[in-house]
Amino acid sequence: MTEVSSPEVHAAIACLQRLSDLFQERRQQLASSVGLSEQQWAVLEEVSTEHFMPSLFARQRSSSAAAVSKILRQLLDKRVVAVHVNKEDGRQRQYALTSAGKKKLEQLRAERARAMADVWQGFSQKDLEAFTRFGDQLTERLERYAQSVTER
Repeated sequence: MTEVSSPEVHAAIACLQRLSDLFQERRQQLASSVGLSEQQWAVLEEVSTEHFMPSLFARQRSSSAAAVSKILRQLLDKRVVAVHVNKEDGRQRQYALTSAGKKKLEQLRAERARAMADVWQGFSQKDLEAFTRFGDQLTERLERYAQSVTER
């Protein structure tokens, strides 16, 4: 394996940071296009699944249950989510999308699909496969490195 020069590594890292920042900005734009925050969008997506559990969602996102509860209250206030007491276990709540919530998700998904087509369509299959291969390799290396640092 050839050694990569420092300027090349720094340029690649700068490129990756720009991509990351742009993806973050685009997610914010998409969410705000339908009057949601990114966090609200994430919770709305999860509520749309059959077995949403706020505590599990909080754990998966390394968030607090209180933070997820706050977002759920915001979504309830926006009337995009409804909550009902679980019929089998009255201590549990069941969350579901309202028709307005379903409409917001449909709008988000349509906007995301349109953006993906506009941005990604012009690349060849070969370019996309090469990008994916490189991204997967970089991800694996970053994961291994993070694990080794944790184990030190």
